[in-house]
Amino acid sequence: MKQGNPAYLPKVPGLKLGAAGAGIRRTDRDDLVLIELTPGSSCAAVFTRNAFCAAPVTVARRHLAHDPRWLLINSGNANAGTGQRGMDDALQSCRSVAGLRGGTVEQVLPFSTGVIGEYLPVDKIAAALPLAIEALTEEGWGQASRAIMTTDTVPKLAHREISLDGRTVVLVGMAKGAGMIQPNMATLLSFIGTDAQVESTLLQELLAKAADSSFNCITVDGDTSTNDSLVLMATGASGAVVDGGGANLPIFAVALRAVCDELAEAIVRDGEGATKLMRIVVEQARSEAEARNVAKTIAHSPLVKTAFFASDPNWGRILAAVGRSDCPDMDIDKVTIFLGDVCIVANGGRALTYTEEAGQKVMAETDITVRVVLGRGDAKQRVLTCDFSYDYVKINAEYRT
Repeated sequence: MKQGNPAYLPKVPGLKLGAAGAGIRRTDRDDLVLIELTPGSSCAAVFTRNAFCAAPVTVARRHLAHDPRWLLINSGNANAGTGQRGMDDALQSCRSVAGLRGGTVEQVLPFSTGVIGEYLPVDKIAAALPLAIEALTEEGWGQASRAIMTTDTVPKLAHREISLDGRTVVLVGMAKGAGMIQPNMATLLSFIGTDAQVESTLLQELLAKAADSSFNCITVDGDTSTNDSLVLMATGASGAVVDGGGANLPIFAVALRAVCDELAEAIVRDGEGATKLMRIVVEQARSEAEARNVAKTIAHSPLVKTAFFASDPNWGRILAAVGRSDCPDMDIDKVTIFLGDVCIVANGGRALTYTEEAGQKVMAETDITVRVVLGRGDAKQRVLTCDFSYDYVKINAEYRT
């Protein structure tokens, strides 16, 4: 498997992207993306579990079973909390695409990201669509990745190249997200394309599994967005078949997971105001769900996150988070906690070997691992998060100004 090179991005044969400026929220950048798939492509998706899911999420869920040919993505407006009008607006945008490209409304999947509670400017989108169509190209990933950004500071792209049956198969993905990130399938959108041939049911299984161990194991601020969506598109243009019984399946699954992992980590690294990346690893739990719960309790703690921003080895905050993580019958004498390679907690309290100087040295780093060994099972889970800085408050306090 060939890992992605930021300076190089392969095409996905059978998949084109075009970006244009619709002036939805800003007039100085592209904010509309159209993705077009070759006939016969398959498509899979996972969506937010937020009860107040956005209108485009509801529409995309319904349309997913109708052999999608187009994805329409806008930034600057989430079309969430907009009631029936929001549904009508999402469908009208789909009609605009279908009318210009000769397809059906059900073949269009809409996606939106941005401010919640404002109506979608469908007239602006319709006016910009011809420009997005004119811009359609297999080389459009870079421009599209910038057009879907909101509070992101950098575009997020990843790719892998693998060999299946002697053919080169590519996977290319883009994502946006920096705040309101705690996916539960964050504002998170991600789109991944491949030229492998994979039928839709298997594609859905592969995507759900990859998402669960990547995007569902990150958190910036603990907020699950109304618009989270992750889409995997397979054009089949390479002729290489991935099916449930062949040797190609595990190779493809590993490459897909690698792309998802890279995009998920890029989102955390670009967390609003973030200065540090933290890997919270919980080991020897009774189940993966238990391990993830403990890890997310630590990752969601504002006290832990602000201590990391200040490079303060206030290990008591980590200890307190583990203790309140609703881990039944926890034997604290069996719990060991490490900050980097420094043991900070053992035998129910501060490790006898711990020194403030050693803890401070780890906290000064920008990539930090917190490892919690529960001593009660064999399950393990990792969650990625970032610190809380002054800028996180500033960015979100001024988001609509």
